[in-house]
Parts: sequence; C-alpha cells; structure tokens
Amino acid sequence: MYYSAGNYEAFAHPKKPVDADKKSAYIVGSGLAGLTAAFYLVRDAQVKGERIKILDRDPRAGGACDGYHDPKNGFIMRGGREMDNHFEVMWDVYRDVPSKNDSNASVLDEYYWLNKEDPNYSLCRATASCGKKLPTGRDFTLDKEAQKELLKLYLTPEKDLEGKRINEVFDDHFWKSNFWLYWQTMFAFQEWSSALEMKRYLQRYVHHIDGLPDFSALRFTRYNQYESMILPLLKYLTDRGVEFVSGCEVNNIVVKTKENGEKIATSIEATLKGKETTIPLTENDLVFVTNGSCVDSTCYGYQNEAPDYAKVKDGEGDSWNLWKKMASQISDGSFGRPEVFCGNTKETNWMSATIDVDDTLLPYIMKITERNPHDGKVCTGGIVTVKDSWDYWRCSWTINRQGQFEDQPKDRTLVWFYSLYTNRPGNYVKKAMRDCTGIEIAEEWMYHIGVPTDKIEEYAKKHSKTTSAYMPYIDAFFQPRKGSDRPAVVPHGSVNIAFIGQFAEIPADTIFTTEYSMRSGMEAVYTLLNVDRAVPEVWGSRYDVREMLRAAYYAIDRKQLKDMDLSVAERFLLKKVLKKIKDTDIETLLKDSELI
Repeated sequence: MYYSAGNYEAFAHPKKPVDADKKSAYIVGSGLAGLTAAFYLVRDAQVKGERIKILDRDPRAGGACDGYHDPKNGFIMRGGREMDNHFEVMWDVYRDVPSKNDSNASVLDEYYWLNKEDPNYSLCRATASCGKKLPTGRDFTLDKEAQKELLKLYLTPEKDLEGKRINEVFDDHFWKSNFWLYWQTMFAFQEWSSALEMKRYLQRYVHHIDGLPDFSALRFTRYNQYESMILPLLKYLTDRGVEFVSGCEVNNIVVKTKENGEKIATSIEATLKGKETTIPLTENDLVFVTNGSCVDSTCYGYQNEAPDYAKVKDGEGDSWNLWKKMASQISDGSFGRPEVFCGNTKETNWMSATIDVDDTLLPYIMKITERNPHDGKVCTGGIVTVKDSWDYWRCSWTINRQGQFEDQPKDRTLVWFYSLYTNRPGNYVKKAMRDCTGIEIAEEWMYHIGVPTDKIEEYAKKHSKTTSAYMPYIDAFFQPRKGSDRPAVVPHGSVNIAFIGQFAEIPADTIFTTEYSMRSGMEAVYTLLNVDRAVPEVWGSRYDVREMLRAAYYAIDRKQLKDMDLSVAERFLLKKVLKKIKDTDIETLLKDSELI
C-alpha cells in the first residue's frame, strides 16, 4: 500500500489482484469503516460480493452514522457529521455510489450540487441571556501568549506530545478566547483531551481556520447521515451480493502467531441470534475488525424517561471486550492498548438529544437563526453555543436542513442538542443532563432560546417530543495516548487481519470524522490484497505556505503585521525584513494573505 496525490492515480482503475478469487472476507462492524472496506473489496480488489459478509450485533447498519424514527418514542440522532471538500477517500467512494433519490447521479454529485446551491454559513455562532445573540464577530481573541502557545503546538513533533493533555500546553488565558469556544464546541475537545490530537486537527484543517467562526468551511448532506450516506452505500453493496448479517455479536477473533512473527486469524467466535457459533478461517479468509466504538454502551432516554446509565461498566462494552481479547493474544503490543481509551468514562462521556418541535417554537428559533427551517435550506449553519451554560451543561444546538428525515412531517422541526458536561446542573433545570427526562432537556433548551419561563413547561410537554442518548465513550479517541496505543490498520506480521475505524492508527489524519473511518477501510483492503493503485494521501494543507499565512492572518484577528502588539525590537526587525523581501514572491504571498 502506498500514498499519492493528484488525478493520475485517482482516476486509474487497478488490475485485479492476484488470488482475489480465492479470498473471502468477514467484516466485523457495519459502520462507515466496515461498509467502505466492503466497497473497496468489490470495486478495486474485485472480490465477489457473495464472498463478503458484514457481521453486526445491531439490526441496522451504519454504526455511529445513525438516524431513525422510532414510531413510539420519536426521532433519534446520536450525532451528526461535518464534511470537508478534502475528504479524499470519502469522495472516491461516493463518486461511484448512486444517489438514493436520483439513479442518474452519484451521492457525490447530489452533495456537490446541494452545497453549491445552498452554501453553509452561520448567522449566529453563540447566544447569551436567554437567546440574545452574542456578538462574537469573526475574532478569535487570542492574546499574544495564546498565539505563541498555539504556534508552538502546531510545530511540536507528535512524539513530544505523547500522553500530554491540552491543559498541559495552554495557560488559563487561552480558555477565555473565542478560539477555544469555537474549537471545543465544534470538535468536542475537552481541556483534558489529547494535545497530540489537537495538533493533528490544527494541521489537518489549517485551510479552514478562516471558516471556524461562521462555519462557512462546512458542508452537510440533505437528510440525516443514515439516509443520505449509509442507505445508498448499503444498497450498492447488497446489489453486488454482499451479505449483511445482523444479530451477530463477535466475541473473539482467535489469532495464532507463528515463530516467524506472522499473525493469522484462525477462527471467529460469535453469538448468532442467541446461539454460540465458531467460524473457522484460513489464510485466504480476511478479517476486518472494528476495534472499539465511540457509541458502545449508549443509553437512551425518552420523553418521560431519563437514560439508565447505571448499567454502564467503565472499560467494558462489546467492541472494547473484543479488542481486549484480541490484544491479549499478542505479546509484541502490535494490537494496541484498548484500556487507554475505554478506562475513564468520567472523562469520555457526553450526551445528545433530538428535540422534535411544532411551529409553536418557530418564532424563537427564527429570532436567532434569521431563517425559516421549513424552507428546506441551511438553518443554523452549524451549532449555536449557549455561552450562559459554560459552567453548567456547556451545551450547543443545531438545526440542519429540514425535513431531516424523509418521513418527517412538514410542520415539525428537529433540533439536535448536546452537552459536554453531563454531571453538572443546568441553568434552568437544576439537574445533571444525564438524569433528565426528554421533557426536562427540552425545557433547558427552551429557556436558552428565550421562551418565557411561564410557558416552558407547557411547550416542553405539549409541543415537543424529545429523545436522548448518553454515550459513555463518545470522546474516547481524544484520550491522551502514545503512538503505539492504537494498532496499525494492518499490524506488523499480519497475514489476514486488519483493524478499521476510529481506533486504528492512520498517520496525519484526524479521528471523529467520516474520512478517518473510510480511509481505514480503504487502507486495510489495499494492504491485505496488495491493490496496485495509490491510496490518496491525507490532504497536505499543513505544507502549503499560502494556507499557513492565511491562518496566521485570522489567528491575529485579521490584522496586518504592523498592527500587532510588538515590542520596539520586534518592530525594528519587521521593518528590516519587509524591506529585504520587497518586490519578491514572499512579499506577494504576504500581501495575498493580507498580512501586509
């Protein structure tokens, strides 16, 4: 497996790999990583679909990319996905997957046209004082010391950040900046999250720093992620004979290590529809394992019922238990260390809710968004952060294009609401979010959008229906780690085993994205079958001086260099440098980035 950039490799079709007809595949987990592995097995490795089985405990494919309507309890969305134009693997897949709504167009075509015609941007990034817009402008409000700390993190080698938390590389003044408000609430980082992962995000999305305050860098699907992304891909695969086996919980993959260091999966131990079963494997049976899951052990709440999180056992869950069993069989540590990520649910949990409201709430929504959700176009344009909740639930909410589900009534609006702190009381509801019913969660949100307090209880009970999801491991991949804590997609010596998903290690890319999951699936297939075509490299904007200069311009709140807070010595040096570069390409670059 090798990387490349550009159209030459991207547009080429690989030859059928040697022995492809002898291969079979078992894919553990039906999230985007597993579905993508199946896609590349079929399209590029040219393995027959009938020889590919996707095993999943759940009745519905998609993993964390969910979204469904429970007729009894309401609409359920645990999360949403923000896409980037440089998700190279994702768009390589979806350019060949037909749209669910237009067989003459691909999913990529549909997505591209939509976001051209209805570009995303926010008219209100944050509120305070019960629904009043917070005038954040486009400023990051980073002081000079915070700017230096941010630059230092950007330039620090990953090996020097292993095991470090964000609060070990920033001082208190950084947390007060708009930059941190934007960053934390958009990406769900915490002060105790991995500094290494934050560095990766900074480098990976340096080309989007200018779009951070108003979300103009983001793009979204027309419907929820399940209907827009999972269903078309699932149809593509089943039309080609790939089998989705639901009700199959994989308990262990038995691995044999030879004297020469080769690692071979010899059997799959599973529970299929309540019965224990063993699937024998040969070296031609490839196993793609989703190790770990951010939505493992999710606890759901409903309109009159809080989630029952008491049953969650720290460090346990089906996906974690499988990974632990596999890692325990390998003495060289190449299967990673799952306990680094799943052993501290106090730090890795947060909670979301889907609030289904009628038009009674429309005036309060439109006062903030300045858009009518029933137009079917961009509404909030991203999350609206409630600044008043900073020391309470630390909550945000968003309304994507409506109807967000194809069967959603036209007079209903779906609000996605989430809280980073589930153990603190709310501003209005004096309870922790994890202990709240759907009605109480809706009450807290309604308070923050300006509904009069004497109307809140009535509106939450009679004009809304709320479901919630407490996710103990949703931030697990942000835990401080070492480079070896996540296994390589194909570990050293592996003959027929690959790890896929958010807890396999992919250099330079960022977890908690659709691209990361899908890239792991592509790299796994290309490595195990030796597909002779390049995997597109992670977009390298961190090496583009134009993007870095542009990011610097926004980091200092769109000032020119001469207007910065500089000492006498620094001003003298700047004047000297600018004189030296006059009439050169460097001067042109600085002018183009508006730094001079």
